[in-house]
Amino acid sequence: MIYWRLSGFYLFYFAALGALVPYWGLYLKSLGFDVTQIGQLIAILLATKIVAPNVWGWIADHTGQRMAIVRMASLLAVIAFAGVYLGSSYWWLAGVMTAFSFFWNAALPQFEATTMTHLGNETHRYSGIRLWGSVGFIITVALLGPLLDAWGIGLLPAIVLALFVLIWISSIAVPESAAGHLPLEQQPLRQVLQRPLVLSLLTVCFLMQASHGPYYAFYTLYLGDAGYSTAFVGQLWALGVVAEIGAFLLMPMLLPRFGARRLLLVAVCLTLLRWLLIAGFVDYPLVIVFAQTLHAASFGLYHAVAIFMIHMLFTGAHQGRGQALYSSISFGAGGAAGSLVSGYLWTGIGPQAMYLLAAAISLVATAVVYFGIRGVPDSGVPG
Repeated sequence: MIYWRLSGFYLFYFAALGALVPYWGLYLKSLGFDVTQIGQLIAILLATKIVAPNVWGWIADHTGQRMAIVRMASLLAVIAFAGVYLGSSYWWLAGVMTAFSFFWNAALPQFEATTMTHLGNETHRYSGIRLWGSVGFIITVALLGPLLDAWGIGLLPAIVLALFVLIWISSIAVPESAAGHLPLEQQPLRQVLQRPLVLSLLTVCFLMQASHGPYYAFYTLYLGDAGYSTAFVGQLWALGVVAEIGAFLLMPMLLPRFGARRLLLVAVCLTLLRWLLIAGFVDYPLVIVFAQTLHAASFGLYHAVAIFMIHMLFTGAHQGRGQALYSSISFGAGGAAGSLVSGYLWTGIGPQAMYLLAAAISLVATAVVYFGIRGVPDSGVPG
C-alpha cells in the first residue's frame, strides 16, 4: 500500500508539471501578455525554487514533522493557485505565481526525503517509485494538447487546480511514519557542507542542470528553425521521457551492480555526448533521435544517483535540507543560469553555440565527478 501512496504523489506532482511547463506560457499569451512579460512570469517558478525548498527544509528538519510540512505546503499551493480566478493583471498573476510556486516547490524535496527514509536499506528501489512521476508527466503532455485544442486554453487553470488538489489528497494518504523518526540534534549543517565530497556533488548538480538550460528553454525552437515539424519535436519530447522511465526501471539492478560513482560518471559522459550530437548533427534526424534517447542518462540515471547520494551524505536531521539544497542548486540556480546564458548565446553567436557551451559544462562536470566524487557508498543494498 505504501508503494502506491508514495507513487501517487509523484504521479500527480509531475502531471501538474506536465500541464504547466508546456502550456502555461500559451495561457499567459491568451491573456494578452507579450513575450517579455511571459518570460518574467515563468521565471518566477525558477526563482522560488532557489529559495523555497531551503526555507521549508529548515522548518521540516527542526520540527521533525516532514509529511506535515508536505501536506501544509500542498494545501497552501491549492489555495494560492486559486487566485488566478480573482484577477488577470500582470502584477496580480506575478503575486499568485510567487505564492503558489513558493509552496509547490517546497513539497517535493521533503517528499523525496520521506521516500528515501522509508526505503531504509533498499534505497535502490527509489527509481521504481519515482518513475510514476515521469508517467504522470507524459500522460498530461499527451492528453492536454488535443483537449486544449478542442476546448480552448482557458480550461488550463481548472486542470492545474484539479491536479494540485490531487497532490494534496495524495499527501494526506502518506502517513507521518513513512518519514521515520527524525533526530533533532546533530552536527551543524555547515560541517556537512564543508566536506569536499559534498561540495563536489553539489557542484556537479549545478553544472548538470546548467548544461540542460538550452534543452529546456530552446530545444523546440532550435529544432523548429532546423526544419523539423512541431509534431515531430513533440514526439522527441515524449521519447525523452520514455527513455527516462526506462532508466528508472533499470536502476534497482544498475545501482547495486555498478555503484553510484561509476553510474554518475557514465551519466555525465553521455550528457556530454548528447549535447555534442545536438550541436553538430542537427540536420540528421536519426542522430537527433538517438541523442534524445540519451535523456535516459542525462536526467534519469543522473537524477536517481544524485538523489541516492544526497540521501547518504545528508543524514538524520539534515535530510530535508539536503534534498532542498539539491533542488535549489540544480533545478533552481543551475536551470536558471543555463537558460539565461543560452538566450544570450543564441542572439549573440548562434544557436549551436548554446549546445557547445552545454557540452563544455558537461566536460567540467565529468572532471569534478572523476576527481572529487570519492568515498560515497556504492549502493543502497545492505551487505
